Amino acid sequence: MSNKEKEKDPATLKEEGNTLFKAGDMKGAACCYTKAIKLSDGKTERAVLYRNRSACYLKLEDYTKAEADASKALDTDPGDVKARFRRAQACQKLGQLNQAFEDSQKCAQLEPKNRAFQDLLRELGAQIQQKAKQLNSTDARVQQMFSLLMDASATDSDRQKAAQNLVVLSREDAGAEQIFRNDGVKLIQRLLESELEDILLSALRTLVGLCTGHQSRTMAIVNELGMQQLCGVMGTGASAVSLAACHLLQVMFEALTEDMKKDFRGKDEAILAEPSRELRAMLRHLLDMLPATGVSGPGRDSAINLLVKQVPRKSQKNPDNSVTLWVIDQGLKQILEVAGTVPELAHGPPLTENSNMSCSVLLSKLYDDLKSDKERENFSKLCEDYIQQHFGRPDVESKLRAIQSASTLLQGPSDVGNQALEVPGMMDAVIALCASKDVTHQQVAVEALIHASGKAKRASFITPNGVALLKDLYKNSENDRIRVRALVGLCKLGSAGGTDFSMKQFAEGSTVKLAKQCRKWLCNDSLPAASRRWSVEGLAYLTFDADVKEDLVGDQNALRAMFELAKSEDKTVLFAVGSTLVNCTNSYDVEKPDPQMLELAKYAKQHVPEEHPKDAASYVEKRLGKLLEAGVVSALVCMVKHESPALTESCRECVARAFLALVDRQQDRGAVVAQGGGKALIPLASDNTVVGKVKSAQALAKITITSNPEIAFPGERIYEVVRPLISLLSLECTLLQNFEALMALTNLAGISERLRQKMIQEKAVPKMEGYMFEEHELVRAAATECMCNMVLSTEVQQLYLATGNDRLKLLVLYSGEDDERLRRAAAGTLAMLTAELPELCARIPATTAHWLEILQALLLSEAGDLRHRGAAIARNLMQAERSLAETLMASEALEILSVLAKGGSGTADPVSKTAQSCLDKAIEYGIIQSSGEAGAAVVGRAAEE
Repeated sequence: MSNKEKEKDPATLKEEGNTLFKAGDMKGAACCYTKAIKLSDGKTERAVLYRNRSACYLKLEDYTKAEADASKALDTDPGDVKARFRRAQACQKLGQLNQAFEDSQKCAQLEPKNRAFQDLLRELGAQIQQKAKQLNSTDARVQQMFSLLMDASATDSDRQKAAQNLVVLSREDAGAEQIFRNDGVKLIQRLLESELEDILLSALRTLVGLCTGHQSRTMAIVNELGMQQLCGVMGTGASAVSLAACHLLQVMFEALTEDMKKDFRGKDEAILAEPSRELRAMLRHLLDMLPATGVSGPGRDSAINLLVKQVPRKSQKNPDNSVTLWVIDQGLKQILEVAGTVPELAHGPPLTENSNMSCSVLLSKLYDDLKSDKERENFSKLCEDYIQQHFGRPDVESKLRAIQSASTLLQGPSDVGNQALEVPGMMDAVIALCASKDVTHQQVAVEALIHASGKAKRASFITPNGVALLKDLYKNSENDRIRVRALVGLCKLGSAGGTDFSMKQFAEGSTVKLAKQCRKWLCNDSLPAASRRWSVEGLAYLTFDADVKEDLVGDQNALRAMFELAKSEDKTVLFAVGSTLVNCTNSYDVEKPDPQMLELAKYAKQHVPEEHPKDAASYVEKRLGKLLEAGVVSALVCMVKHESPALTESCRECVARAFLALVDRQQDRGAVVAQGGGKALIPLASDNTVVGKVKSAQALAKITITSNPEIAFPGERIYEVVRPLISLLSLECTLLQNFEALMALTNLAGISERLRQKMIQEKAVPKMEGYMFEEHELVRAAATECMCNMVLSTEVQQLYLATGNDRLKLLVLYSGEDDERLRRAAAGTLAMLTAELPELCARIPATTAHWLEILQALLLSEAGDLRHRGAAIARNLMQAERSLAETLMASEALEILSVLAKGGSGTADPVSKTAQSCLDKAIEYGIIQSSGEAGAAVVGRAAEE
């Protein structure tokens, strides 16, 4: 058949699916069965295909689809015991214990002697009894907590304990259900009105337990409590309460949106209403919170944070950005109200140090989520209209609001901010306000000038027109708030050449002088934190210069002051600290020009970038040591510990780059792990830019190679390391990254079966096999070493047992390669496989005509571990089949094994013991006969009959 005919033949597709299923490719098998279902006409055939696909979904842990397919198979043939058993397994995982018990009972009735059916039936019976006991016990505890909380005569401490116990109960599924069914939401609504912070926090945390992963309860709670009350709690002045309410709303969003993807019906199998109405209501209330003057600064930051997380698409592959369009249409004005607020002025909602940066991030996320030029033009027009509306008014405060809005846009969607600055008269107003006698006016204008100089086009305008103004402000202003900002503007313009030593905007030594003043302000505790933050911003630009890097890392006080700022509540400093560390560690990407192109450029008198002498590897290594000494790891860990809109993907990438540089030297890795670096890298490897994910994963690999993974990543955390490491097994990654990932996975695979299963689930085995063919000898050997540990798993062993592949042949051939590391790995894998699967032994002679020579070469190797592996393979072959033993004893292997069995010292080593066991087996078969004293290893060929 041609490929097209095969795709149209359901029987062929079914067979292909069966083959893929046996090979462990569940997704491929399910795909084949799906195609066959669409093409199949007969009900019986479709029922079998549904049953087979159900088995695939069970292996893929998609239990909802597994249950649905098994049910479809049973609709056609209620007596299909396999389909019924699969539905029972799926229902058990979905928590539908009664249905699972009923199905397994029918299976046991149809096949009473089937042990698997009997085991599942007993297991389900025990689970049902346990659940009944738990429900009875939980019901009593819930009623007790309710009574205490509603008792007016109870003491505050007793009520607080009852509220805390309610939180614990809500985290259990049975407890959450009992609280919900006993009108617990109404009681919690009353607790939300309490003036005691502990009671309020307990009420919010109880709601988190009720809503987590449960759509129907979440929808009911949203409708019963109302978003107005929940947003009101989040907008309170207490930061702990605000954060707890923010977490609750986050859980509610996740419950409503995640279950929409899963086609979730709820545990009672009731079909739920579409949750989009509740989602829009929640977003509407969050947007209304932004400009409200009655909302606290932390509460407003929480609302912005939720919008950042929930509105933009999680993946650009999803074509639906309707929620983003709706938020822009309904709420862009409210966001810009916050963006344009100048905290020092009387009018406007209260803000925190992070509010402005959070707005920038939200605006940037919304803009990036747009799909077409038309949508982006509409966004830009709405922003421009808002700014023109305020800038056109005669009062100074409105103009300041317009400039502040443009400044916020420049930190987010900078293209939109640049367009805003082109409003007639805007730049003239900025320059004029820089000379204002009002400090607040000056501050707003200087900040706008600094942010505007970020783009090369804008910087080329400001350099001739604004440098003199900034210098004047820096030298003559009596206010340090203005001076430090003017200094940052000069730093930004002075770093326009980047790391190119030959492209400097200012005179020799000017950047070093600017950096010295930045460090001076950074260490000045009498200055407000906001002004000290700006000094870090200046260093972020100036540290492109290697002289500045050397001076900064040599100033331990300045480093410690910068790290303390990184740990503070003001998260707007994060990107500046991250950028400074990337510069100091030289962890940015530098493309080295092709030597031929370099010569051509010199000949054509074109500009050629030059590296600073102090950016050499020896200088960088010393800088890393000084940063570690100053406590850089604890600062980086704190930076990623608390979620904040200011912790953007770009900022996360900077942290990942810095971590990778810090673990480059093996002797530094222990210190990084001891201070929490390993734990911090795990989330960085999943939530980051594409480059940031790779850098984080590579840092994890370096740690896993040289540190004990069970200590570096204790408990369940070790399983979270697997996926980032496997992501490095990609053609987009470098061979070094491939090699380090394979080395790390080898260490993990040797720890436990559960870790090996995790790797199998993440589809690591086919990738490892691919790298076993890599031309680079180190990568090829590392992949084979990894496979050596993976063959301890039954699933991997079955791959070698399957017919029609060359996996076994590859191992035999690699056991005869010149590369000793590769030989060791391949022979070790072969030794384990032939021990676990004796049936493989008979296939070895068919792999290559040189198999016996390869085995003898292993036995004659100078390396003891290779001799041991060779002896183990020989023993396994002889134990598997008499004919193989005869072949070995008829060759030079007999003489080699005889010599090895004698050993080289008084005590028997593992090689001599294994060799002796080979000879003993040959004697047992009667192929050779023992001679000499009892126990001696002297042998002779048996006489032919």
